Amino acid sequence: MAGLTEKEKMLSGQLYYSNDPVLKRDRDHAISKTRAYHHLPPEATKARLEILENLLGSCEPDVEIVPPFHCDYGYNLHIGHHFYANTNCVFLDCAEIRIGNHVFLGPNVHIYTANHPLDPELRKQGLENAFSVIIEDDVWIGGGTIINAGITIGRGTTIGSGSVVTRNVPSHVLAAGNPCRIIRHLAILPKNTPVS
Repeated sequence: MAGLTEKEKMLSGQLYYSNDPVLKRDRDHAISKTRAYHHLPPEATKARLEILENLLGSCEPDVEIVPPFHCDYGYNLHIGHHFYANTNCVFLDCAEIRIGNHVFLGPNVHIYTANHPLDPELRKQGLENAFSVIIEDDVWIGGGTIINAGITIGRGTTIGSGSVVTRNVPSHVLAAGNPCRIIRHLAILPKNTPVS
């Protein structure tokens, strides 16, 4: 049986060479598509959606990403309904980034799936690996937050601005800081409760 390609290694969490020609071509495609997206006028909603549908692994028609934004590949980014990302967000989607419904990102939110070896000799060889990030439904992430590889953020959680998320965050909490930690648990309103 033939060995895995570098892309297959990347997608399975193994060490891989990021300068592989196929991966470089895929990154160049993402740069081309995001550049086209950034140059469209705000009213060109249909053209913007077409670019996102061609670039991303999956997204819903009500997706809103304020330009500019960056992604490494695009095809590893999966976005649910009613997603909003403010300007300058970065998605290093070497592994899957799965984002649920009703998720809001402030400006300059960075989501990193990429990981580099601690051994400098491996880094010199251009090796890295990647681990998925999952953001469940109804999450709000404040501006300037960094979410590291392998993280899950639970449903209904709010992450305060400027946080650095280095470990999983459970559902229905307010968490913030560097490193990000739970500040308090949030009350869960019954469905259809009016907000005053």
